[in-house]
Amino acid sequence: MDYRVQRQILDEGEVDELAHKDNSHSPFSERVKKSVRCSGPRLKKALFSTVPILSWLPRYPFKEYAVGDLISGISVGIMQLPQGMAYALLASVPPIFGLYSSFYPVLIYFIFGTSKHISLGTYAVMSVMIGGVTERLAPDSDFMTWDNVTNATLIDTVARDAERVRVAAAVTFMSGIFQILLGVVQFGFVVTYLSEPLVRGYTTAAAIHVIVSQLKYSFGISPDRYSGPLSLIYTVIEICYLLPKTNIGTLVVTLVAILGLFLAKELNAYLSKKIPVPIPTELIAIIIATIVSWQVDLSGKYGIDVVGEIPSGLQPPVFPDVKLFAPVIGDAFALSVVGYGIAISLGRIFALKYGYKVDSNQELVALGLSNSIGGIFQCFAISCSMSRSLVQESSGGKTQVAGALSAVVILFITLWIGTLFEDLPKAVLAAIIHVNLQGMLKQFMDIFSLWKSSKIDMMIWIATFILTLLLNPDLGLAASIAFSMLTVIFRTQLPKYSILGRLEDTDIYKPLDGYSKVMELPGILIFRSSATLYFANAEMYQEALGKKVSAHTQRREQHDNEEPEDIAVIHVDPEPNPSLPQAIILDLSPVNFLDTVGVKTIRNDPIVIPYDILVVFYSFLFPSSFLAGVVDNLEAGGFFNEKVTKSCLFSTIHDAVLYCKSARSRNQREDDKEV
Repeated sequence: MDYRVQRQILDEGEVDELAHKDNSHSPFSERVKKSVRCSGPRLKKALFSTVPILSWLPRYPFKEYAVGDLISGISVGIMQLPQGMAYALLASVPPIFGLYSSFYPVLIYFIFGTSKHISLGTYAVMSVMIGGVTERLAPDSDFMTWDNVTNATLIDTVARDAERVRVAAAVTFMSGIFQILLGVVQFGFVVTYLSEPLVRGYTTAAAIHVIVSQLKYSFGISPDRYSGPLSLIYTVIEICYLLPKTNIGTLVVTLVAILGLFLAKELNAYLSKKIPVPIPTELIAIIIATIVSWQVDLSGKYGIDVVGEIPSGLQPPVFPDVKLFAPVIGDAFALSVVGYGIAISLGRIFALKYGYKVDSNQELVALGLSNSIGGIFQCFAISCSMSRSLVQESSGGKTQVAGALSAVVILFITLWIGTLFEDLPKAVLAAIIHVNLQGMLKQFMDIFSLWKSSKIDMMIWIATFILTLLLNPDLGLAASIAFSMLTVIFRTQLPKYSILGRLEDTDIYKPLDGYSKVMELPGILIFRSSATLYFANAEMYQEALGKKVSAHTQRREQHDNEEPEDIAVIHVDPEPNPSLPQAIILDLSPVNFLDTVGVKTIRNDPIVIPYDILVVFYSFLFPSSFLAGVVDNLEAGGFFNEKVTKSCLFSTIHDAVLYCKSARSRNQREDDKEV
């Protein structure tokens, strides 16, 4: 298809005039009044956005969605039972609190959440982070007593577990408060700092932490608890030292459970297209293990550690201990960011697939309320699970109703069935965790794909993995984000500088060093940087421009058989001057902001060429096909004056090139007339 455009050359000033740019700004007081002004429709919109259930539940299509949501809710609820109990071990709290964490927060999210498909509840990464806090603030050593009868040291597990529950509730409550505050101040964009390579590298390293933390249940040993940097290394060394003391019965139970679960999951994958609902392999595993343990008395005969007493009913609400807030504030913030990052990432995947919108700020508020209210009911921090979310989607779940129904299933189990699992070996719960983490461990394959697509992203993945592995999930997250930000700075400080040429008979301009059919324009140099221009790379920008101009001029002079002259200052002359041999166009289209140093770089300071070649401009031109805010930066930085106006700004490179050519031709004709 032929493409034709016919219009006059437009600079930025003419564009502003044609488009009637509005330079008026209402007073600050007026803007404040407008923002707080309340009307009926505005109040209704605010209410529906804050409590989304009010907008979608009255329109719930019962006939179309009810059956799918019911089947999905029951399926996810059944999954929540073994996972909740298993992840409670990661959090170092009694298993019943994993069931509480699968009930209260899910109901809160049902009311305030905007994702229709994610399954909220216990999550391995969050649980192991909670476990690090609870074991740090309530270590076994604080609850040791001496038994004069047996001459042995005993641990008061009842008091220890009660204290760990208080710690978990406090850090969960604080993480929820952080999420609510971030949501209220519209800080949902914080997740943009958690790139996909960072999240996947982080979760892979966290999976290693989870596996190591469960080895004590798999081997039936009691290693010391280490905290701080390199604690994972110390723990692995301690476990290796204790391996000769392995409880053989526990190890056998672990291996049998892992093998059985692995084969069952493979069977599920094979039958996934033939049956609408996956086989609840984990539930079957804990039922069989509990029956075998009860009948054989694995705890009494073989010393295999079992779950123990599971109280029936729900716990009354208790406000977390305020004294614990200060020691856990850093951990709480890390939990809030990690939990939100995982939930919003998965929520956006499903939203994109099914064509609806997930409100990032409302998700922060919903998760914050789930965690803060959950903390009052002695839950530990939650997020969404990929495996449960996929089951919720594949089994027919259409809305948040599926999540609410899964919470009802957990409530039923907690009130009447939970006590039946008191003889369940903890090794089986550890086996469930090990098998569920195989998906995260497959993320090691990311390294090979990232090597081909982006080596910078591969570096972020590897650095995040190593930092999280060595520094633990809390400090590792902060260090990983810092490293990721450094790569951004590194890329902006070392951009690619190019000279552009024109594709013949078009208005398309491409780098000369990348296209063989692109021709350099005589007398015009078009310079582009691949990054924005600011204080960190301003000096390099000047140097690169100087070198490109020198090389360009040297080629011209060699072509014209002219001897180069001494010296080398590039200056800005806003008026066309035919006696000066060269024009430069600065393509600033990649620029999204200019600081004062950037403005100064293209305004006042002469650019000194490091070669003995005469290079001057008759005009300094650059396209303004970038954000209007950049033009505002130029105005605020004092770039424009009586001589340098918006007439040196052009919306496209082609406008600038045509202006250069027409000005040169016009001045040449005037010279010819005078001659």
